Amino acid sequence: MTDSSSAAPPVGEAITAELLESIERLGATAPEAAGGDGREEALAAFRRQLGRLQSHVRDIFEQGRLAGLQAAELLARLMDGLVQALYAYVGRSLPSPEPYALLATGGYGRGVLAPFSDIDLLFITADEPSAATREAVAFMLYFLWDLGLKVGHATRSIAECLAHAEDVTVRTSLLDARFLAGDREIFAAFETAFGDFLAERVLEFIDAKREEREARHRRYGESAFLLEPNIKEGRGGLRDLQTLLWMARASLGIKRLADLAGIRGPLVHGQAGALLTENEVRLARRSWNFLWTVRFNLHYVAGRAEERLTFDLQPIVGARMGYTRHGRQDGVERFMRHYFLTAREVVRLTSVLEPALLRIAVGKPAIAPETDKSLIAEGFMLEDGKLICAPGSGFDEKPLQGLRILQVARDRGLELHPLALRGLIRNERLGIALRQDPRAAAIFLDLLCDRPAGTGRGGRAEGMRPDGARWLAILNQSGILGRYIPDWARIVGQMQFDTYHVYTVDEHTIEVIRVLNQLERGELAEVAPIASSMLGHIQSRRALYVAALLHDIGKGRGGDHSEIGAEIALELGPRLGLSAEETEMVSWLVLHHLLLSQTAFKRDIDDPKTILDLADTIQSPERLRLLLVLTVADMRAVAPTVWNGWKATLLRKIFSRVMEVLEGGLATTERDERVARAKAAVSALLADWPEEDREAFLARGYPSYWLSFDPETHERHARMIRVAEARGDKLVVLTDPLPARAVTEVTVYTEDHPGLFSQIAGALALAGASIVDARIHTMTDGMALDVFWVQDAKGGVFESPHRLARLATLIEQALSGRLRLKQEIPKLVQGLVGKRMRAIHVPPRVVIDNHASNTHTVIEINGRDRPGLLHDVTAVMSQAGLQIASAHITTYGMRAVDVFYVKDVFGLKVENEQKLARLREALLAAIEPGGAEHPAAERPPEPAPLRRRLPRASQA
Repeated sequence: MTDSSSAAPPVGEAITAELLESIERLGATAPEAAGGDGREEALAAFRRQLGRLQSHVRDIFEQGRLAGLQAAELLARLMDGLVQALYAYVGRSLPSPEPYALLATGGYGRGVLAPFSDIDLLFITADEPSAATREAVAFMLYFLWDLGLKVGHATRSIAECLAHAEDVTVRTSLLDARFLAGDREIFAAFETAFGDFLAERVLEFIDAKREEREARHRRYGESAFLLEPNIKEGRGGLRDLQTLLWMARASLGIKRLADLAGIRGPLVHGQAGALLTENEVRLARRSWNFLWTVRFNLHYVAGRAEERLTFDLQPIVGARMGYTRHGRQDGVERFMRHYFLTAREVVRLTSVLEPALLRIAVGKPAIAPETDKSLIAEGFMLEDGKLICAPGSGFDEKPLQGLRILQVARDRGLELHPLALRGLIRNERLGIALRQDPRAAAIFLDLLCDRPAGTGRGGRAEGMRPDGARWLAILNQSGILGRYIPDWARIVGQMQFDTYHVYTVDEHTIEVIRVLNQLERGELAEVAPIASSMLGHIQSRRALYVAALLHDIGKGRGGDHSEIGAEIALELGPRLGLSAEETEMVSWLVLHHLLLSQTAFKRDIDDPKTILDLADTIQSPERLRLLLVLTVADMRAVAPTVWNGWKATLLRKIFSRVMEVLEGGLATTERDERVARAKAAVSALLADWPEEDREAFLARGYPSYWLSFDPETHERHARMIRVAEARGDKLVVLTDPLPARAVTEVTVYTEDHPGLFSQIAGALALAGASIVDARIHTMTDGMALDVFWVQDAKGGVFESPHRLARLATLIEQALSGRLRLKQEIPKLVQGLVGKRMRAIHVPPRVVIDNHASNTHTVIEINGRDRPGLLHDVTAVMSQAGLQIASAHITTYGMRAVDVFYVKDVFGLKVENEQKLARLREALLAAIEPGGAEHPAAERPPEPAPLRRRLPRASQA
């Protein structure tokens, strides 16, 4: 697709001319095939000129004198000159072989070349290549390889080319064949023969390219909005544009997409138009040029043929292309948004052009409309069994048809005709014209919530399966959604520069709607049973779906996106036809859509104040049900690995506790009664014990211990402690895989001492375990009973016996002093965080909160996740004389958010401002690798009693 007609600068032509002069001077000493001094001199001359032409292209590109496509064309032309000079040199060096033609194929054949791409050559003869021809070809190839070039090659007769062209990959390569040197008559004969060959197989070729594209998308990502896209092979990338050109060349014989602007498409119900409008040609050319500019920068930055725009390369490439910070948006975010909008243009161009090319290839005459009076009365017709607007009822004449066609397609189970989709994409005024139309609002809500007319508030028509995400995706792809809701347009292509999110904001939002559809269809009943069951009982279904649509609409503007989104919801709700009650509910849900997840993963949900604060905010069971469903959908839509059994367990737990309060059941403040019930339950499970032994165990735990575990876990602890005492064991480590919760439970029973948590955390880090939650308890006899829930590096469970044994062994070695954690952990950190991840900036932050709990100081640590982070920060807390009651560990990509409930050595909150300031300084230093050695971290702890047997924080 060479839509640029730029001429090579004089310097470039001079490079090729100088090379040809060098070849003339070397003519007298031209070597034989075996080589010699003459070959070495020629090789040196070619190498110098190759370096010059490559440097020349790079210089003028980086100076901004050429854009990417122009630079690719220039590099290809200069490489043409080098290859042609080599062809001339070989002709002097070897006995004259039979006539043959030298062709460029592949990307090089298209007249574009990236800095580190291969050059593909085809040596073609009229008949079977002779030995002399093969010798000349071998000489040229070895020469090019010695120059350091990567060369793809084939030597074939015309007949062999056609035989190999049965393979679609070879056929595609031959479609791009371009004459470089040699016998033009042979090339002309090849073009004629191959043209006839292809003409008989156009439809087969197009179908094969479509299948090839689908397979490529499955490999490199179905979405065009993945945050680390492959710019060449990914959806919306260069290969998709090239695929369109291959289809157009095969079916119409054109050379450039621009040529399609003057070609009329096939008639459908008497309707036809240009295959591409002038505006679409302009957008295609602009997309092609932008992607090539990105690719050139990517190759130069990486120093190799890199096609994936990874996180570490995005800021560099963006800066090289001139994207700087604008307002609250970083340059890299602006650059990537431009990329994603370009990818969307490529996807839309495919939707517009490919169906028309396919129809031309089929050569099928227009089919008479299928009779359906009710459908005709609505302004629609069927073409090839697919829905299209009837003449006179198009989107220009009746804008409401733009939404009604989706509604009719859904209700009748029909597919949109490709030309109908093209009409939606091409009609740039459609969304604007519908903004103030209440009929449009009603249809839009119907499509979003995907409930056919006649169903009630809480149910659906028999046999209907909600699929609102499908219609939302069409509205987004066509651009109608962004024009209908201008605030939506601001998040289209909006990326978040982190490793937690996988999609752009708009794609993530559509994915949230898709998950809601899956929940409602019962497809996620096993992984999210409560959320799945809730959808059949909620009264505010429309509010839920609109809240899902708007929950992230405030992103990219600076400030709290939840607050911004809540304000947008208040304004937008009435325009969409929501009642005042529904609008208020949507705004509330958007404002608090992170409340459940942040509390479940960052707060101690066994702390009564945590539950009471949640209940005060939520206030009603209906809100709680809606919030749970929205939270589950939001989390599952972030990335495939974000949702797991452990997070599901925490959400179910917090949901049940808050619902208990909201429904007027047992209040969380009735702590003593809950403790008594827990003791009674475990006592029943220990019925085989003597009463004296049961009472001794029941007296060991403080209230927080009895409220932290279920009766079965209490029983397991009791039997473990009894065996340990019988054996005289001072240290017991038990490991228990819990696949249903996606964690492994590690229980440590030992004598309590300062820094115990830090030592265990360090040992677990060395074992490759990530702590996701922890409960730290000191029993009344001074023994520590600490429980950790851990996952492996992939978010899975430690199950194999040798891995479980290693967990226990490393903990035992760490607590016995045989494992030197300060020496081993830095070794673990080195090299584990790759360059790609280091590109994500994670500013360290320490938040100390004395209001979140009535009994504990809450410390929140934010920083880059790394092995040993917990060891380092908890070592600081130990050195400061703090006692950790519980730890809640969450990671968002490369960002760790670790929350600790602590007390001082006297069992009180830490409220001294000077001490808190020193603690914050030491923790900030410890967040970075090696930070625990910071002088501030070495401050001596507060004075403590000489005989330390005071309870830790969990004993209050």
